[in-house]
Amino acid sequence: MALSLRGPRSAKVVALSAVTVGALALGACGTGAGEAPASPRPAAEAEQAVADPVVATYDGGLYVLDGSTLQVAEDIPLEGFNRINPAGDDRHVLVSTSTGFQVLDAVGARLTDVEFPAAEPGHVVRHAGRTVLFADGTGEVTIVDPATFGEAAPSTETFTTPEAHHGVAVELANGELVTTLGNEEERPGIVVLDENRAEIARNDDCPGVHGEATAQGEAVVIGCETGVLIYSGGTITKVTSPTPYGRIGNQAGSDASPITLGDYKQDEQAELERPTQISLVDTAAASLRLVDIGTSYTFRSLARGPQGEGLVLGTDGAIHVIDPVAGAVVRTIPVIEPWQEPLEWQQPRPAIFVRGGTAYVSEPAANAIHAVDLATGTTTATGTLPATPNELSGVSPATDRG
Repeated sequence: MALSLRGPRSAKVVALSAVTVGALALGACGTGAGEAPASPRPAAEAEQAVADPVVATYDGGLYVLDGSTLQVAEDIPLEGFNRINPAGDDRHVLVSTSTGFQVLDAVGARLTDVEFPAAEPGHVVRHAGRTVLFADGTGEVTIVDPATFGEAAPSTETFTTPEAHHGVAVELANGELVTTLGNEEERPGIVVLDENRAEIARNDDCPGVHGEATAQGEAVVIGCETGVLIYSGGTITKVTSPTPYGRIGNQAGSDASPITLGDYKQDEQAELERPTQISLVDTAAASLRLVDIGTSYTFRSLARGPQGEGLVLGTDGAIHVIDPVAGAVVRTIPVIEPWQEPLEWQQPRPAIFVRGGTAYVSEPAANAIHAVDLATGTTTATGTLPATPNELSGVSPATDRG
């Protein structure tokens, strides 16, 4: 198939992409080497079945929900601890399984045969019309054109970091690739590669590097245990945390704001820290501000609203709306009953997924999902599930970074 990678690429990189696409066509079905490639895009994908689908995981499968009524449209059995992320278009969701990133046709409410094989599939990043997958077990970065997710062999490009590690990568509109550095022992920083994958910038002053958010103007923020790194305009800037240990590991960005929303942990010895402060990183001023929201939260609590407002789902059961410029909570929206974060990160806890002006909030204690109109603060729908929901996601194009 013809490649449709954005922007110029060197002959070497394009050749690599062609090989990758060919390999994916053979391996996407989960068949053995030498078996037939996946069949062409099925006719079922030509007919919409589920409107604005929302997807929730549970122990043993996936629920595909109607985005308006939150009624279960399909229960898809799938063993293992599975994670989900928007694929970057208006139809698909990526499911991280034990063998790779599998494509779920959420509108058609079916798992497809297309899989991006990956050892320890990790972060999925959507930005500038590209979806970037990171395999922690190998350090392989797979860049996918989301317009081709419905095809038997999606258009891809790959790059492998020097050593395997729990990492993340994001491709910018000009083809530059920002990716983390590390190995099994340490994760010290990031490197920036140009469109031909030659190094143009590096910073090793980011211990425990984790997570990514992209702000207005394509400023990329990467979390550290001592603050953040900001890559913008060809330069990497370190912003140091106000406490000796100040870990920012989970973030949410918005194209409508130069300020990213992040978590903030400062007790390095805690078995499980329950933070009440969030971090706001101003990528234009290269500054970091802490805001106490008056309740704890978890890594599944952070999101952004349609105007770039920060949204934090607290353990008090409310969405805390934050004005990132003022650095203050300006509103709270009660949604669910108060809850407590479990010790094990894989265990179910409430999560928030935002699409447009609607926030979807899971309530594991009630086996429920709620839809909240952010403008009015009204819960517009509640769906009850047969089993306890864990992760929550849905279809969401790359331009919608809520």
